[in-house]
Amino acid sequence: MNRTPTPSPLILLLSGPNLQLLGRREPEVYGTDTLEDHVATATAAASEAGFALEHVQSNHEGELVDAVGGALGRAAAVVINAGALSHYSWTLHDALAAFDGPVVELHLSNPYARDSWRRRSVVAPVADGVVCGFGGLGYRLAVEAAAELARR
Repeated sequence: MNRTPTPSPLILLLSGPNLQLLGRREPEVYGTDTLEDHVATATAAASEAGFALEHVQSNHEGELVDAVGGALGRAAAVVINAGALSHYSWTLHDALAAFDGPVVELHLSNPYARDSWRRRSVVAPVADGVVCGFGGLGYRLAVEAAAELARR
């Protein structure tokens, strides 16, 4: 009997504006690992949990909104580091609210220990949870949480 392997369920990892600069931009805040390093960590964590990972990075809000829309019915979960969009993107909020699986918001730094404007997230109300302040470890933690929530 010839069986076609079942594809792994998918976790969509979204990276917002300026995250392509990780490793060079404010290393004292965000560390020296690059976005590629973080995506590799997330990919490994997803694989260990039995999931595939797809990554989309954009400096354009609409592209991230389109990626969420394209994940409907296709991805089991979304992990999002929206960068500054976390604090004001109501269009991203609305797209994530329409997503039919778990959403985990991710920040490398702890926004509650920084500028007051960073303490408000418009993504958090539509997320199942928020991982923040753990640096690069946050990518593993966020993917593990998304995978566990998606399995439930």
